[in-house]
Amino acid sequence: MSRIHRAATFGSSRARRGPAALSALVVGAALAIVPSTPAGADAGCAVDYTVNDWGSGFTANVEITNLGDAVNGWTLEWSFPGNQQITNLWNGSHTQSGANVAVTNAGYNGSIPTDGSVSFGFNANYSGSNAAPLAFELNGVLCDGAVDPDPDPDPDPDPDPDPDPDPDPSDRVDNPYVGADVYVNPIWSANAAAEPGGAAVADEPTGVWLDRIGAIEGNDSPTTGSMGLRDHLDEALEQADGDPLVFQVVIYNLPGRDCAALASNGELGPEEIDRYKNEYIDPIADILADYEDTELRVVATIEIDSLPNLVTNVSGRPTATPECDVMLANGNYVEGVGYALASLGAIGNVYNYVDAGHHGWIGWEDNFTASAQIFYQAANAAGATPSDVHGFIANTANYSALKEDHFAIGQTIGGVPVRQSSWVDWNNYVDELGFAQGLRQELVSQGFPSGIGMLIDTSRNGWGGSDRPTGPGPQTSVDAYVDGGRYDRRIHLGNWCNQSGAGLGERPQAAPEPGIDAYVWMKPPGESDGSSELIDNDEGKGFDRMCDPTYEGNARNGNSMSGALPDAPVAGHWFSAQFQELLDNAHPPLN
Repeated sequence: MSRIHRAATFGSSRARRGPAALSALVVGAALAIVPSTPAGADAGCAVDYTVNDWGSGFTANVEITNLGDAVNGWTLEWSFPGNQQITNLWNGSHTQSGANVAVTNAGYNGSIPTDGSVSFGFNANYSGSNAAPLAFELNGVLCDGAVDPDPDPDPDPDPDPDPDPDPDPSDRVDNPYVGADVYVNPIWSANAAAEPGGAAVADEPTGVWLDRIGAIEGNDSPTTGSMGLRDHLDEALEQADGDPLVFQVVIYNLPGRDCAALASNGELGPEEIDRYKNEYIDPIADILADYEDTELRVVATIEIDSLPNLVTNVSGRPTATPECDVMLANGNYVEGVGYALASLGAIGNVYNYVDAGHHGWIGWEDNFTASAQIFYQAANAAGATPSDVHGFIANTANYSALKEDHFAIGQTIGGVPVRQSSWVDWNNYVDELGFAQGLRQELVSQGFPSGIGMLIDTSRNGWGGSDRPTGPGPQTSVDAYVDGGRYDRRIHLGNWCNQSGAGLGERPQAAPEPGIDAYVWMKPPGESDGSSELIDNDEGKGFDRMCDPTYEGNARNGNSMSGALPDAPVAGHWFSAQFQELLDNAHPPLN
C-alpha cells in the first residue's frame, strides 16, 4: 500500500481558513458550500480528499471545512473519473450510480459551524487508474473556490498606513516549524554522541522535559544536568542567532501523573492541584514570558499520558485502575491541563500542543470520540479556551508505526476483514499518520479551531533492521497476512516500555503531510521508559511490571509478554542498550 495524497503542495501543513486553502486541494476539488441557510448568507468551503491506495483498492478520507455561514444539513456529490466503486462508508450515508456518488450527513454531523469541519471516509475498489474527482458539489452548488460575503457597507475609513510592516517575532505563525530550526538539547546531544554510532543523530532536536518542580531551575538529573529552563532558553537564543528557532518543552507534572502506569508516576499527589499551579505552571509561565519578544517559537507539549486515561482506564473498563477513577472524580487532570493551556497560551510566542495518546490507545470507536470530548472539556477549563490549543501530539513515548504499507482498514482476506485480525483487533486505524489525521478532523468537529495541526513523535517507531517486512504476509489467514506484513514488531499493541526491536523513525521535519505540523523526537531516544525492576529513587517514579521482560501481561496488553528490554534504569535516565537498539533498527536507516 502506498500513501497517495490527492493534493497539491500543502505548504504549512495545517488546515487553512479562507481561499488560502486552495493550495491544499486537488484541482477543482474544493471550495464552495451552499448551506441550507437563508438566501444571501455567506457561503464557501474547502474539501480535502486523501487516500491510502494499495493497488486495487483504497481508503479515502474526505474533509469539508466550512468557510462561510453555519450549515445545517449537507450532501456532497461528485463523479469518479474511473471505475471506482465504494464498498462501505462511515460518518455518512451514500448512494452510487455508475461514477456518480452522493454522500449525506449522518445526522449527528449535519451541522458545520463557521470555520468548522466534518469528515467522512470510505473504502473502494477499482481497476486501472485511481484519479481523484475533478469537482465536488455541496447541496447542489459547484465548489468554485470563493467565499461570497455580503459587501461591507462601512469599510474602514482609516486603513493602516503601513500595511506590510516587519512582523513582530512573537506573532504566532500558522505552523511554528516551517521556516525555523529546532533546538538541539546539548545534554541529550552529548549523551548521544558518546555512544558508538551516536554521532549520526546527535545533532537532532529533542524535547526538554520538565518532569519535576526542581527541573525548572535544574536538578542535576542524568539527562538534563544542571541546566534549568532559563539555561535552555538562553542556549536556544545562542543557537537561533537571530533567526526563528523552535524550542520544544514538555510540561509533565500533573497531580497523580499517569494513573495507569507506575513507571511514570510523579512527585505530586492526586489532590495537589494548587502546588501544580503555583509551584510548577506559574514559574514556567513567568520564565517563558521573559522570552516572549524573541525569535524563539516555544512549542509546549502538554501533559503526556493524562487525559485519555479518563476514558480508557476508569471503572466499567477491564483496563480500569483505582488511581484513574480518583483522577476522573477529582477533575484535576482536566483542571490542570486547562490551567497550563490558559497560562502558557497567554504568551505570544508559545504554541500549545496537547497529548493525544496514539492509535493503539484511543483508535477504537468507544475511545476515539470520548477522548476528543475530554480534550475539548480541558480546553475550556480553568480559564482556557480552544484558541489556546495550537494542536495535538501523538505517539510520544510510544512505538506505533508511522505508516503501515502492507495492510489497511477496509481490506478483506478470505472474506475476513483486516480489522478482525488479532493485531488490529477492530481498531479504526493501523498507524499513527492515519490516526493523527483522523483525530484532527474529529477534534475540529468537537469545536476546536479548524487550523489546528498535529505532531507525531517518530523517535522510536522506525522498526527497521532485518526483520522489517518488504511486502504483505501470506493470504492463508487474515492474521498471517497482517502479522507477516506489519512493520510494528511488538508482541502486542498495548506494550509501551523499552520495546525490544524498536528503531529510530523518521527524522524530525516540518510539514511532512497534510494536517501534520511536524514529525518530532519529543521523547529523547535513549531515555528509559521505566526500570526493569524496583529501583529506589527520589523522583516519585515507581516500578511497573510492563517494564519487566519476564512479565506475562494484563488486560491492557491482552495478557501478553511485555516485550521490554532487560536491565533498564528509572524512567528518564540514560539507557545505553536501548539507544544502541534504536540505532541498529533505525528506519530510514542511518547513513
